[in-house]
Amino acid sequence: MYKGNPSGPIWFSVGEASGDLHGAELMKAFRALAPDVSFTGMGGPAMEQEGLTTRHSMREISLVGITEILGGLPRILKLLGTIKNELAAIRPRAIVLVDCPEFNFRIARMAKKLGIPVYYYISPQVWAWRSGRATFLREFVRKVICILPFEQDFYAGYGMDVAYVGHPLMDVLPLDRLDEMPVRDNRIGLLPGSRTKEVSALLPVFADAARQLAGAHPDLEYVLVRAPGLDESLLRSLWPEDIPVSFVSPDERYETFRSCRFIMAASGTVTLETALIGTPVLVAYKVSPLSELIARMLVNVQYISLPNLILGREIYPEFIGKKASAENLARTARTWLDDATAYDEIKNGLKVLRTMVGDPGAPGRAAQIILDDLKVAAGPTG
Repeated sequence: MYKGNPSGPIWFSVGEASGDLHGAELMKAFRALAPDVSFTGMGGPAMEQEGLTTRHSMREISLVGITEILGGLPRILKLLGTIKNELAAIRPRAIVLVDCPEFNFRIARMAKKLGIPVYYYISPQVWAWRSGRATFLREFVRKVICILPFEQDFYAGYGMDVAYVGHPLMDVLPLDRLDEMPVRDNRIGLLPGSRTKEVSALLPVFADAARQLAGAHPDLEYVLVRAPGLDESLLRSLWPEDIPVSFVSPDERYETFRSCRFIMAASGTVTLETALIGTPVLVAYKVSPLSELIARMLVNVQYISLPNLILGREIYPEFIGKKASAENLARTARTWLDDATAYDEIKNGLKVLRTMVGDPGAPGRAAQIILDDLKVAAGPTG
């Protein structure tokens, strides 16, 4: 039975930078359809700019890897207790979860007990590992809204109420303008991640790779795009002073991505952003040895980066765990610098990928689906 407040705010639960971006776009779409709607919960700076009344910063749950999550468990459990009390007091009209299943599944469970409808936008990648979690979603989430083309069939196979709306990046990226921008052949981008742990693990590796490339390519220049909320002083402390690098704010990231010949990046949503923009990427990721071991036993997909999953082949080379070494990154980078045919093959593959992620308008379609379903949820039959 519906026990939310039909005139109350929509509660968002977002735990990372990419979710903050997509949450902000969904908020814009909600307001276009229902100008009186208000928002509260957990999010980041992009959502705050769109009017989110932030009760908790997404940085409170910004953790990486299984063992790292366990280490922060007491703090997270305390946070969940606080949120449970807030939900009971506020009675939001609905809860929108954005990715972060380890945290948001617990929000979904408490929301159902309170009779508040839950919608999952940017559905968790349960198709990648621990697929049985789809049965949890079927029980505790009213509707799953998918943004990747292969997700709809996966969730439908579990008997779920699922809708595919296309990828919201098609609304965020100014592709027409970016396509007109030139690429600087000697510029290499650096995207070491949005969390302190992943940046500390990857940026020194990227720096070592840059040092190895300097001998044959002394004219290379490096540009590092700082993730939202990340302290630039941390980035500077991890990059050697003898290798020139410029730092760019998150507001200039898309133009910077386009200007690079290629990028060394942490795995994440940013790999799809760069792919749609058309810039090749070397994908790297490091977690603790235990997290890597557990993940290898549980993961049931061949790739971790979204461009590879969508295309069904490795267009972006992946260097995970022990393979994320400076030597491996530099080796592939030399190929892209010295072999025009190999480089052009990647660029052409990215053009194909852009046709496979749906038309613009995903946030608007998602907002309409949620608002229409809330009318059903709050109706006489509940």
